[in-house]
Amino acid sequence: MALLPSVQKRKRGCDSVSVLRDKRRAEQWVVGRAIRVESVGSVPFAAMFKKRSTRTKQGDENHNTKGPLPAPPTTPAPPAPVQRPQLVFHCQQAQGSPTGLISGFGNVKELYAKIAECYDFPSDDILFCTLNTHKVDMNKLLGGQIGLDDFIFVHRKGRPKEVQITKTEDALGLTITDNGAGYAFIKRIKEGSLIDSMSYIQVGDHIERIDNESLVGRRHFEVAKMLKEIPKGTTFTMRLVEPQKAGFANIGPRGDPRKGKKQGFGSGKETLRFKANGTAEVVEADDQEQIGIDNINKLLESFMGINDSELASQIWQRAKGTQNSMDFAEAIDGSDLEEFGFTDDFIIELWGAITDARSGRLK
Repeated sequence: MALLPSVQKRKRGCDSVSVLRDKRRAEQWVVGRAIRVESVGSVPFAAMFKKRSTRTKQGDENHNTKGPLPAPPTTPAPPAPVQRPQLVFHCQQAQGSPTGLISGFGNVKELYAKIAECYDFPSDDILFCTLNTHKVDMNKLLGGQIGLDDFIFVHRKGRPKEVQITKTEDALGLTITDNGAGYAFIKRIKEGSLIDSMSYIQVGDHIERIDNESLVGRRHFEVAKMLKEIPKGTTFTMRLVEPQKAGFANIGPRGDPRKGKKQGFGSGKETLRFKANGTAEVVEADDQEQIGIDNINKLLESFMGINDSELASQIWQRAKGTQNSMDFAEAIDGSDLEEFGFTDDFIIELWGAITDARSGRLK
């Protein structure tokens, strides 16, 4: 027991060799990130080891198996799918068929697909649809909206025919529209025009080809421009496809359908409106808005030779929030309507029709 003080004295008085050895051992533990700290017999080195060990633990928090694991990063929930109005519409084929129930569509192409699925025929067999009449009546043509109680009649491709025409006048007298799915067809024939003298060309005929150039997939304004640019005195062949008919009762008015009864979108009637982004919404019909759209459509026919209530509706929507013709022109140029290449004069005419409708000057 008498030797213990001398041993302790010897430990306190260790030589430089043992200190250097202890220092190396401490550095080895630091490099190896040791969890257990050994005594090195020297306070400065022990303090340095403790400080570095703290930084190592802070750097390795993610590897600490003793504490609770960090929560995994949360993945944001996917956006909720667009809710389409689950409405059911009654439908028949114009030439005669059982009544089908159609629902779950958000635009014209989807509507055609649902109808084709219901009756088991290809969707590209559809030329157009009319509302509440089986006749080829362009005044009842399905455009950018459907009344919630409207009955849909689908008109399918019938027999093709080819007509040779010599353009003896600057204008043929045709107003062109399309079905929103790649088929342009005749919506109106001007009374007393060149085409009016050809009884075998009818309203509702799809213009499939001019000479050897297919027009399937072309928009109405492209077809109208092509017909307009045919030089006077030129003879060309136009291939048409007429809609199927069950008999003479299917033939609607040949001239301007606006002279007949107006389409029944009255005040307080809800409609399913197709939007440009591919969705649909139920809206309350607005008389002022409908008057504005009708007058825009008249301008489209006068300036461009086309008739398209959906396009007219898009133009009306673009005008919302604009206060003058410059703002309106910028709204048109900043949208997909820019492709139509509306002239400044036409923009001014459109703006005039819009402001007249807003102020109630148009009835």
